[in-house]
Amino acid sequence: MKVSMFYTPSSRDPRAPPVRINLLSDTQTRPTSGMREAMARAEVGDEQIGDDPTVNLLCERVADLLGKQAAVFMPSGTMCNIAATLSWCRPGDEILAHETAHIIAREGGAHSALGGFQITPLRGSGGQFSPETFRAALHPRSRYQPPQTVVSVEQTANIGGGTIWKKAALDEVVKIAKTNGLATHMDGARLLNACVATGIPARDMAEGWDSAWIDFSKGLGAPVGAVIAGSSDFIDEVWRWKQRLGGSMRQAGICAAACTYALDHHVERLAEDHANARALARGLAQIAGIEVQEPETNLVFFKPDGAGIGGDNMVARLRKRGVLLAMMDGRIRACTHLDVTASMIEETVGLVREIVRGA
Repeated sequence: MKVSMFYTPSSRDPRAPPVRINLLSDTQTRPTSGMREAMARAEVGDEQIGDDPTVNLLCERVADLLGKQAAVFMPSGTMCNIAATLSWCRPGDEILAHETAHIIAREGGAHSALGGFQITPLRGSGGQFSPETFRAALHPRSRYQPPQTVVSVEQTANIGGGTIWKKAALDEVVKIAKTNGLATHMDGARLLNACVATGIPARDMAEGWDSAWIDFSKGLGAPVGAVIAGSSDFIDEVWRWKQRLGGSMRQAGICAAACTYALDHHVERLAEDHANARALARGLAQIAGIEVQEPETNLVFFKPDGAGIGGDNMVARLRKRGVLLAMMDGRIRACTHLDVTASMIEETVGLVREIVRGA
């Protein structure tokens, strides 16, 4: 399966009008006024030596949220994934993940470049591999093959369309992994979207996963940051890699305060993003020739080819009307978030309908 990179006309294109509706990604959110006030009031210290009380509080909250012993604040979710694989694996080890996973398709080859790891891509619809596919990919341990050390899942599955791993499937993958001596890692970039959509607490969703993290700079609306959690020994090792990778910070409480604010104010409202995504999908599906994947969370993938217009062309023409989207994996991806309103969704559907009529 070929996984393409983002394509989008620049939001800073001087020939295009200002962006009025930003559906490019939930990373496009801006801190709310309440979040900015929380950041300004944050009590800070030296995070690198464990002396920032706001960072410490955030890590305690996330560890408890995910049901783990300890946690550490990271600049990004990418660094969470990298530090996790560097902590779990040795050079030459094998990691198993879906072929569209962030660690394969979106992190610049960091895991092989920095750790010398081999990532075996597993196939499956909706960005998920089945427990049976995982079991079939396992091999006997011998000196002729790389040690299979970690299995990783992505909750939700980005390129799969923001699909949610079922709890039963997660539990079965954990069972297979533990039986065969593999560590389990959950890329939780949009984990809380899955929790809000299903009503399953994050602690239960992450049960059995040796490491798990949540991202604050996507749907939760913070400007930066992610927190990874696991056992105390694992987090000690992650801290070593955080130091080596240049991720240790100083007065990081300013950033951590935004994340704490997000936990207090922006989790339950993710349901609004999911509702807007469903509304967008319904509106697009009513336009003849547009193929839409039914969203489970806040990502809507669609193809306008059947309406006589290519995806790249549709993205470019919407950009000229102030709407920003992206091409991903041969489809258009629209991402709803806290800066996208129901009226913006309605307007976007109307603009797509106009473009199709003129095609």
